[in-house]
Amino acid sequence: MEVKVGVADTARELMLNSSQSPDEIESLVTDALKDSAGTLTLVDDKGRRYVVPSARVAYVEIGTADSRRVGFAT
Repeated sequence: MEVKVGVADTARELMLNSSQSPDEIESLVTDALKDSAGTLTLVDDKGRRYVVPSARVAYVEIGTADSRRVGFAT
């Protein structure tokens, strides 16, 4: 599952691939946004942790991971 997190006042977004389901990720985001002093913690499919202060989360996009295309499209 591909997850993109927009961070306030930052030009780049945080992008990661997670093995969690969309519902699990949505639940984590919802719980984190309930407390503006809390944090949103996500773990990617390689075990790396991403921690963002809840007050700085601008948006979260949850979608399917794109398959990497190799070669030329016709």
